[in-house]
Amino acid sequence: MSLNKLEPLLIEKLAELQKQGLCKGNEKVITGMKAAADGFGIRYFLEGYGDRAFLRMNSNSYLGLAVHPLVIKAEAAAAEKFGTGPGAVRFISGTYQPHIKLEQKLAKFHGRESAMLFSSAYTTMLGVLPQFITADTLIISDALNHNCIINAIRLSHPAGKEIYAHADINALDNILEAYQGRVKRVCLVTDGIFSMRGDYADLDKISACCKRHEQAYEQGIISIVDDSHGVGAFGRTGRGTEEYTRGKADILIATLGKAFGVNGGYVVSSSTVIDYLRETSPFYIYSNPITPAEALAASAALDIVSSPEGLHLLEKLRAFSVRLRAGLDQLGFETLQGEHPIVPILTRDTEKTSALVTHLLAHNILVTGLNYPVVPQGEQEIRLQVCAEHTEKDIDYLLTKLADFQ
Repeated sequence: MSLNKLEPLLIEKLAELQKQGLCKGNEKVITGMKAAADGFGIRYFLEGYGDRAFLRMNSNSYLGLAVHPLVIKAEAAAAEKFGTGPGAVRFISGTYQPHIKLEQKLAKFHGRESAMLFSSAYTTMLGVLPQFITADTLIISDALNHNCIINAIRLSHPAGKEIYAHADINALDNILEAYQGRVKRVCLVTDGIFSMRGDYADLDKISACCKRHEQAYEQGIISIVDDSHGVGAFGRTGRGTEEYTRGKADILIATLGKAFGVNGGYVVSSSTVIDYLRETSPFYIYSNPITPAEALAASAALDIVSSPEGLHLLEKLRAFSVRLRAGLDQLGFETLQGEHPIVPILTRDTEKTSALVTHLLAHNILVTGLNYPVVPQGEQEIRLQVCAEHTEKDIDYLLTKLADFQ
């Protein structure tokens, strides 16, 4: 047996991806950090770039908690006490006290009866959505939903699948009207914050639309929301899209790996739903959980978000996001208005996107460019992400370099 016959096919596929512009290319390797100084925030060193220190404008660590002393201390102490890994899946012997306490805190944080941890938010969606899909279920999905939702739908076997135009409540209403009498259950799934644009699903309007039609479906309409980019970074107290829109999902999925600065994903809902998922979700049953140390670190991060310090970090995050959007407007860049720290520059041109990424890299700024065919033609963009570890001088430095590009 060998790879001799397979590898030429893989090389051909890689060449095809390269030609289509879909290859990610070599990953930039972070080798260290430079402490904040002289009014500037943390800088990062990269392998192959010598002593150049880079401003990261493409990090999901919105509140800067990945480098918070209390979070680091909590993880270190837990590693000393429990070791570096769980050693087993949850139902065998991999459940530790920090897992249980974190789940209790997450349920309380979101005002739910129960919570359940997964190894990531991506696997949470894969492990949750298919468990509520039957041969009598219709899945309805927003057109801009994240890849994890797309793949979770592929793992499901519904009676039907409908995709509505992004954030179009009228289109959702028409679908729910059209399927009455054809299926028993509807599962509506959407991002809370849409990761490429930083805009949000209006959960209040979505809930109202679903309630208007629920009586027409024998097993009701279930809403599942992935708010991984919203929780901890959006809403006055960081409760995410639910807090901002005053809407509520039946089942809420989020991550510990963005605003909370650690690793892992979770789902919150009623105790019945969580009990059902513990017994049926293969991504929970057959996969190791996050480490006890990660669980305790996430618990510390949750405490910070729920404290006066957390409110201050959220206010700082909103202020910097406003400052960046205002600066982009003044420079003539097209962006989307809002309060979320994802701030896109809509270049709408592949060559301009690549040139801008290269220009900023030359000035020690890391950004993410999204080009066709990763995004539709005419939707090319640079996704900027503001973090609380940034400073006003960081934002102004970025704007200065963007002005130079103009």
